[in-house]
Amino acid sequence: MTMPSAPKIIRSVRELRAWSRAQRLEHRRIALVPTMGALHDGHLALIDIAQQHCERTVVSIFVNPTQFNESADFASYPRTFDVDAAQCQRREVDVIFAPTAEEMYPNGSRTTIRVGPIATRWEGEHRPGHFDGVATIVAKLFLACEPDVAVFGTKDFQQLAVIRQVALDLNLPADIVGVPTIREPDGLAMSSRNVRLSNDQRQAACTIFRAMNEAQHLLTDTSQSIEDIRQHVVNEIEMSGGVIDYVAIVDPVTLEPIEDFSEAQMLVAATFGTVRLIDNLRLRRDPSPTFGVR
Repeated sequence: MTMPSAPKIIRSVRELRAWSRAQRLEHRRIALVPTMGALHDGHLALIDIAQQHCERTVVSIFVNPTQFNESADFASYPRTFDVDAAQCQRREVDVIFAPTAEEMYPNGSRTTIRVGPIATRWEGEHRPGHFDGVATIVAKLFLACEPDVAVFGTKDFQQLAVIRQVALDLNLPADIVGVPTIREPDGLAMSSRNVRLSNDQRQAACTIFRAMNEAQHLLTDTSQSIEDIRQHVVNEIEMSGGVIDYVAIVDPVTLEPIEDFSEAQMLVAATFGTVRLIDNLRLRRDPSPTFGVR
């Protein structure tokens, strides 16, 4: 079996923009999959969806310094470019955009995007400035690539909501596509952080998904209050050894806490050992047969 051609590796904004505009002259639509590398099956699912939408696919690999709160976390983030490039080649990605920090921030980080209230709760409270960094780099990537479609995972649900808000507020032309969370067979949401879990911690971390699904059953099968259901998830995770940052039931668009709803999003952040994990699940008063996938 012949190996697909290697993706074109582009490292400058100018070159990526020129490539993108050349594709557009040929009436080819472009999909962008922004990543920080350390690609896993969740990322590959995003690439597959991107290729369903467009004729050309760009995967960006850039560990963005402005979205890290701790310099140690930035320094220790896994960088596996050669492995990532091989996976992109197998997926027949057209371009890997792999700029340096100096390329993306030629004058340092002087200009940033302030997102507003949607970025100040939950992750925003625990990671001040994080979503300003996310919003800024996504806007920069959009300006460099000029994609027709940009594809993101729903595991980082608040991030996706922030990006949708930024695209709306700034009139960014790309269509934002959210892809349901890809999970390991044991239910753990795929993440580059999972490899840092010990066997016991990983087993404990699976409590997150189990407890969220129990919340859905409690919502439809009992008369318990929303706070009782939320507290059930807190208790289950804490009993498994997790340290809770938050468990919230929120409006899927505004991310404000709600109690009266037909659909809501449950957001969870918890730490097992030294590994902080986030996850989420769509809750429905009248669940569809596919609830629990997101």
